[in-house]
Amino acid sequence: MPESLDAPPIMGNVPGSYALGVFRDRHPVLLRQVREALPYTPDRLAALDRLDDEVARDVMEPLDASAHDFAAWAEWGRDKLGRRWVDVPFLWGEVYFYRKLLDATGYFGDGPWRGVDPFGPVKQAELLGAAVDDELAALDKAGTLPRDERAKALLLGSLWGNRADLSFQVTLTGEREHVAELVVDDSALLWSLVRDRPPGKICVLADNAGRELMPDLILIDHLLAEGLATEVVLHVKPHPYFVSDATPADVVACLRRLAAAPGRAGEVGGRLWRAMGDGRLTLRAHPFSCAPLPYRDMPGDLRDELASASLTITKGDLNYRRLVGDQVWPPTTPFAAVTAYFPGPVVALRTLKSDALVGLDEHTLAELDATGEPWRTTGTHAMIQARS
Repeated sequence: MPESLDAPPIMGNVPGSYALGVFRDRHPVLLRQVREALPYTPDRLAALDRLDDEVARDVMEPLDASAHDFAAWAEWGRDKLGRRWVDVPFLWGEVYFYRKLLDATGYFGDGPWRGVDPFGPVKQAELLGAAVDDELAALDKAGTLPRDERAKALLLGSLWGNRADLSFQVTLTGEREHVAELVVDDSALLWSLVRDRPPGKICVLADNAGRELMPDLILIDHLLAEGLATEVVLHVKPHPYFVSDATPADVVACLRRLAAAPGRAGEVGGRLWRAMGDGRLTLRAHPFSCAPLPYRDMPGDLRDELASASLTITKGDLNYRRLVGDQVWPPTTPFAAVTAYFPGPVVALRTLKSDALVGLDEHTLAELDATGEPWRTTGTHAMIQARS
């Protein structure tokens, strides 16, 4: 990123802001949901209560010194720990909350709760729900569409699947589910990046599991089956992160769900299963995927991997925040300028659920602002942004 191009971080202490609402409203509700989702033992319940109290007192306490990543978080939080949750950059504070939540549930501990996903019950319920059956059945119709229309439908399915974010549903009102508007559409550039060049490796930085990951996998199958990619590397989180972010176990669950489905969905599942077996579809779970840092601070090995890709596709709002920086950019700041640091062509598929925003033209911005609606944070608007 050019040194002259910068903006202050989005903070959680702005009255009436989306970020403040996450800390004040969403996190307490989420703690109650996690507490009730699994039959936690008294020690885990007490730890969750302590985290609830920490959130209520609004003071960020450090991890226990025995934590495996204590040194990393002590370094990242050198000027942040001990302060109010809302007085640090929103991205950092939100990521730290989820790290503390895993600590409270015993995910990294030596006891019986080690490796137990606290969000597993809600992920499983969503994946096995009737809505997924309907979405998979719709593939039979999509398969009859002409090539370009089918590609467009699969791309939009992956994009709008991001509305299935379970953490977002904590505060989403039902009527907003039915509104959908694409405010930036660089899909023509996206397709030119994969159709007008020799096929290569495509990296996909996944966001949520379940109803979002399923259409992502279906889009990946399209890229492989149409010869638009020789290999797809799917980057997921090495451990639970936020509520519904995809882990390797979630990928396996989705592949099993697809492979067991009737019709074209089952065919897609079978192809993806074989692609895993022959190395055309691979998984990565880099530790940086769960760091409280923007992608411009990515380590060298991850930078080298993404630099070797012919295209990187980032999915979802959180990856968008990390891609452009969770900063107070003027919304008309060019996407290409903010992502100039990224080591290769990049596409962002994102529904808007937070205030980070670049790449809008002035006319669109004025029209949206004139509605008086909180369109930046309700998940009712989306963007496909690309940089070659």
